[in-house]
Order: sequence, then C-alpha cells, then structure tokens
Amino acid sequence: MATQIQKLLIDDLDGSTAEETVAFAIDGTSYEIDLSGENVKKLREVLTPFVSSARRGESAPARGRKRGGSQPSARDKSAEIRAWAKGQGLNVSERGRIASHVVQQYEAAH
Repeated sequence: MATQIQKLLIDDLDGSTAEETVAFAIDGTSYEIDLSGENVKKLREVLTPFVSSARRGESAPARGRKRGGSQPSARDKSAEIRAWAKGQGLNVSERGRIASHVVQQYEAAH
C-alpha cells in the first residue's frame, strides 16, 4: 500500500493558493508567510527600495546554521541569493543550481 502526502500552501493574506513561503525579518524578529505569486511580487516590490538601501546587520542564528558557527549553511545561502536575485528582478529558479552569473552579482553586491 502506498501513501501520498501533499503539502498545500494557502496564501496567508487572501486565502488563495500560495506558491512560496517567504522569510523576512524586521526589528530583530524573523517571520515566514505563505504567499501567491502575485502577493510575493507585491511584497518584494515594496521591500526592494529598503533592501537595496540597507546594509546587512548581525542577526540571531537562523534555522539551518550550525551551533556555534556564524556562517549560514549552503541551503540558507542559496535561499538568500535567490531572494536577493528576485528582489533585483533577475530570473532565478526555485530549486536547483543557481547560475554562476547570479551568484557573482550577489557577491559583488555584498
């Protein structure tokens, strides 16, 4: 007998089908929200001017980081690069390898 488990994301704003879970932090508190593609775009459009003018700050250890270490895991780093790239309007896949030119642009900006 086979079992199939499906995880369905529901947009936390409007109840539609969500396509992505977006993580962000403000005032030292981290948040996650499930959003449809349209609402993800709206959120990133609103945040882009603030993110592009901001500097990176120190943060509490995030999920996926090694205890006692200050470096994010490769998975966290990839998620960070993808979020940055989307905020810059670059085409980047949700999974898989990130194109080297995108990584180079991210590193040049940070």
